[in-house]
Amino acid sequence: MTVGHGFQAIMTALPGKRDEVIALLLDAPSLPDPACVVFLVGRATDDEDTVYVTEGWTGREEHSCAVASPEAQALIAKLQPLLAGEARYADQLPVGGKAAF
Repeated sequence: MTVGHGFQAIMTALPGKRDEVIALLLDAPSLPDPACVVFLVGRATDDEDTVYVTEGWTGREEHSCAVASPEAQALIAKLQPLLAGEARYADQLPVGGKAAF
């Protein structure tokens, strides 16, 4: 499957809320979406509160539709009060790699 759109989000959880943020992200509604071909959640090794999300989608439009869904909006509403400020985003065009868990 070709990845046509991707990004990395960097979020800062409120102190003590990192694991709750990670749990919500790992239950994201996009995970079963076939247009979402990469969805990785990680935590910083040097900062207890930093969470990374790397996503790859078949296209920007598919990602936009998924984010607009009621399920995704509900997830965003649950995440917001657990974060210290806005997430930072860097668009990417994934070109390959491997994920095995």
